Amino acid sequence: MAEDVPQILVFIRALAEYEREPDAVVATEADLLRDGFGPNPYYWCLIAEQEGVPAGFALCFYSYSTWMGRPGVYLEDLFVLPGFRGLGIGKALLERVAAIAVEKECPRLGWEVLDWNTPAIEFYTAMGAEFLDTWRNVRMTGEALRRLAGQDRPGPISPDLGELAGHLASDSDEEPAL
Repeated sequence: MAEDVPQILVFIRALAEYEREPDAVVATEADLLRDGFGPNPYYWCLIAEQEGVPAGFALCFYSYSTWMGRPGVYLEDLFVLPGFRGLGIGKALLERVAAIAVEKECPRLGWEVLDWNTPAIEFYTAMGAEFLDTWRNVRMTGEALRRLAGQDRPGPISPDLGELAGHLASDSDEEPAL
């Protein structure tokens, strides 16, 4: 619910503190409100309470598996405040996210975990999570992203993607090498 946005931001900041990145959060309540509660929300969020007190949250969005031809659920954040750990709240949140994935016919639920977060790794392992050690997370931000988008040179940012897709599909039977 939109009125939960301040609490969601509290959880995000607490998670950043736990993950040793307290100054990394630049999101604002306005950002979360715009992106989670507008006409086309980019994320959805569950908040767990213990005796009426916010205790933890799970923030998710839908991804898409081209190989499966189905959407999946990506769990961006799962966090329980320290005073509420050990009560089953994290497991309950993860179970509810999994239930939503199954209800929506999503064959995949994915997330990341920091390699030093042993309690989380043990928690996920105990629930049957598979660690994809051969896959590497890739991220591009800031200047590198702007440079790739062509914003550091004059003229159009990129070719007409419809034209490019048509060219790739019609001119060759070969797959483009990415």
